[in-house]
Amino acid sequence: MNLPNKLTLLRIILTFIMTAALTIPGFPYGKAAAFLIFIVAAFTDFLDGRLARRGHGITPFGQLMDPVADKIMVSAAFVCFVALDNIVPAWIVIVIISREFLITGLRLLAVSDGIILQASRLGKHKTVWQVITIVVVLIGLTLRDDLLPLLPPGSTASDLSESFIQHIFPRLVFAVSLLVAMLTVLSGSVYLYINRHLLVTR
Repeated sequence: MNLPNKLTLLRIILTFIMTAALTIPGFPYGKAAAFLIFIVAAFTDFLDGRLARRGHGITPFGQLMDPVADKIMVSAAFVCFVALDNIVPAWIVIVIISREFLITGLRLLAVSDGIILQASRLGKHKTVWQVITIVVVLIGLTLRDDLLPLLPPGSTASDLSESFIQHIFPRLVFAVSLLVAMLTVLSGSVYLYINRHLLVTR
């Protein structure tokens, strides 16, 4: 259990805290807190891989659990977005989570054969866009629920923020969510095809 692996476990713990901040009614500045927690959790994803390659050791546990921790973090955030006013369409979230279950199942199948499957380059691009989408949504929620109520009613800043929340924010979220859905399907299909030998030999 080296430092990178501890950071991987920390990311899972932070995911549960983020979920609580997003979904518990009356959580003070919950959306802003969830945004900050997610940024820290995403940074641990960058940091644990960097530390593992810089001499702390790449372990089978890390190779398996690092992408699992990413999937938990991303899936939890998107499920919360469906629960919060259906900000991200439910069908997109179902596509994302279904892909993660399929790929995780494939990795577990590979482990039973003594093989550790690492994330593909396309899969990493998919994860980056998932993180971007989550950040966009959390910023919008922070503005809408935590910051906008603090502005004086009728002020220029209040009017601009209200316009952003009502008109620009929903369209932006749908656009990036749709992009993520397409990348999710594409990356999952390519990953399954490349590793199809694990399935056809069963």
